[in-house]
Amino acid sequence: MKFLGIIPARHASTRFPGKPLANIAGKTMIRRVYEQALQCSLLEKVVVATDDLQIFDHVLEFGGLVEMTSAQHQSGTDRCAEVSAIFPEFDVVINIQGDEPFINPNQINKLAACFTDEKTELATLVKKISLEEELHNFNTPKVVLNSKSEAIYFSRSVIPYVRGQQLQNWLQNHTFYKHIGIYGYRADVLQTITKLAVSPLEKAESLEQLRWIENGFRIKVAETDLETLAVDTPEDLENILRKYFI
Repeated sequence: MKFLGIIPARHASTRFPGKPLANIAGKTMIRRVYEQALQCSLLEKVVVATDDLQIFDHVLEFGGLVEMTSAQHQSGTDRCAEVSAIFPEFDVVINIQGDEPFINPNQINKLAACFTDEKTELATLVKKISLEEELHNFNTPKVVLNSKSEAIYFSRSVIPYVRGQQLQNWLQNHTFYKHIGIYGYRADVLQTITKLAVSPLEKAESLEQLRWIENGFRIKVAETDLETLAVDTPEDLENILRKYFI
């Protein structure tokens, strides 16, 4: 089985324009993500997928592989599908978030390992929630799993509701999981899901993975105990620099 790593990277961002080119202690964010992905033993190739000439040229400058994609894509999944079609020899595509400059290669390997089961169509990672602020943060999607380690539902709300317990006691009475936003797709499934229309649940929650569930696709879940450091805003970047480099 051959694994292709794709890092979607767009220049336009409401909260942080030009984020992939942000400097993190001498290296751009996209370069740090790329170099972390290269350390993953299961990925045979890593490609940046962008719609921006500055990012395209920069990746070439540091010796990375990059493909120019349409500016009309609505999600990183759509961008991955376009690049995946260029490399039909790969069986599985791993979508690596371009705003996690310190992603651990072991997380990518754990996700890829889900596809040793030939029934796996799609896969993602989850992590147990241990902090109250994470549990009640609408920007932290929560996941409910079934007994086969498949995602039943994703929500920005806290799910499930713990009846008979005060909110502050929920973590002591149930195990909650948050979604870690890295995806794996079988190449043929990736092409199929990007042709699906936006679904009602996806529209309500603004979570694209709900479209796949609504259309009957199964999402295999692997659990990680590693934390991720996503950079969504300039303030996030400043916090990382202060914590790790100053």
